[in-house]
Amino acid sequence: MKHAHLHLALIGDYDPQVTAHQAIPLALQQAGAVLNLSVRADWLSTDTLDNHSALQRFDGFWCVPASPYRDIDGALLAIRYAREHQRPFLGTCAGFQHVLLEYARNVLGWTDAEHAELAPDAPRTVIAPLNCALLETTAAVRLMAYTRIAEAYGCMDIHEAYRCRYGVNRDLEPQLLEGNLIGSARDAAGDLRAVELLDHPFFIATLFQPERAALSGTVVPLVTALLKACGASSK
Repeated sequence: MKHAHLHLALIGDYDPQVTAHQAIPLALQQAGAVLNLSVRADWLSTDTLDNHSALQRFDGFWCVPASPYRDIDGALLAIRYAREHQRPFLGTCAGFQHVLLEYARNVLGWTDAEHAELAPDAPRTVIAPLNCALLETTAAVRLMAYTRIAEAYGCMDIHEAYRCRYGVNRDLEPQLLEGNLIGSARDAAGDLRAVELLDHPFFIATLFQPERAALSGTVVPLVTALLKACGASSK
């Protein structure tokens, strides 16, 4: 049987020292093998993204960990493109943070929305420091019923790895999640750990880094689901 071919864009600034960046190609390769798909992934540095022309050829997008990005506007442009053009999208860690920022600015119209890592004193920091940084930590996550992320995992309770210092600003969370962006996973304390869009075929972002499981040989359910969505949209 001939393999189908998928072409993914990895939005972020590649660093071979970043564990997640080591894991992502493995995660794609392993999920592709399970689905009998040939997957090519190109890293797109954020400081090279200033228009849509570089994005149009891709079947799907993954906004990857490791912030601050070289160019936040480049990352936000790619996220907006995937959201508005209904392209399959996954964001992990920094990808989660920038999904919330892009949504706040371009859907809710919060032009002053900022990330506290870059603008700690801004009046509206959508992304704020976590009360307790999650550095090289694994923790329980509860998935919400009837969500795409729960469908991907096939269960409601998972354990996932983190390396992050920033998450959603709790004070702004209710306003962020009152429309088509919904909370689809929370930790044991009830803190937001994943979001997805209701009006999109596949648009999921997680604060945790599910790709890390690939380093131990585990096929990552969320990556498999991303590739399935890319395959469906490319037909």
